[in-house]
Order: sequence, then C-alpha cells, then structure tokens
Amino acid sequence: MANTPSNMLELGTKAPFFELPNPSQSNEMQSLEDLKGEKATLVIFMCNHCPFVLHVIDKLAEFQVERKFDFPYLYDESQAIAKAYNAACTPDFFLFDEKLDLIYRGQMDDSRPGNTKEITGEDLIIAFENLLAGEPQEEMQLPSMGCNIKWKK
Repeated sequence: MANTPSNMLELGTKAPFFELPNPSQSNEMQSLEDLKGEKATLVIFMCNHCPFVLHVIDKLAEFQVERKFDFPYLYDESQAIAKAYNAACTPDFFLFDEKLDLIYRGQMDDSRPGNTKEITGEDLIIAFENLLAGEPQEEMQLPSMGCNIKWKK
C-alpha cells in the first residue's frame, strides 16, 4: 500500500472534457457535459481494490443517499482522462463549480486505513457547503492520500 499524495491541480483549472463508458449502464458512453451538475460536479479517480478507496467507499455511498449525490462509475481504460486531470492516487477528488472551474481538490478527510481517525468526509463536505452558500473555499486544501495510480506503458 503506497502512500501517494494528490498532485493538487491548480485551482481555477477548467474540468478536462471526457467521454467514457459506464459499465453499469451496458457501457453506455457518458460525457462530462452529460454528467455536469447544476451547481457542482465532483470527479473522483478510484480503483476497486485500493485499500484507501475501500476505506472510504461506505461514506461515499452514504453521501449518495443522504446528500442526493449521484455517482456514475465510468471506466478510463486508456488512463487518458486521469492524466488530463493530473490524478496521482486513488481516491483523488476534484470538485468543480457550475462553470466547471476547479474549486477544491484534495482529501475527503484525514482518515486513512490504520490511523483510527473517523471517516467523516469533512473536507469534501465543507467544500460543497461553501460552494452552495456562495462562500470562499478554504485556502488550506490538503492533498488526498492513497495508492499510486499504476500507469500503463
């Protein structure tokens, strides 16, 4: 289990376009434009077997129910989209505003496998709440930490 931090893409960066298959929808192609939220768009790079992803997946599922987040799960086989977002680890979180400008990137919270800290999603929740309230984002955004992305050759 490698402890790899996010690359911390520059705030204000426009969300790179993507069109990827959704395996749970018979590999139907879905694009950034199809999935863009009215007020926010969250892009997460994750891997099904990464211990860091498995550590937070239940909390992410709670967000989908409690906070009405909709998480289609797309497959980036070529890894071109992960490279376009400068993703480095799994999970790697990127929150964009209604104009698809990056306003938050970094950790979901400071819980990690084995550190005994509660999984709250606090950092990500604060970023969403600030956006929805029209408040500025926290200046100090901490990188996500996870398994390094295994890049294809």
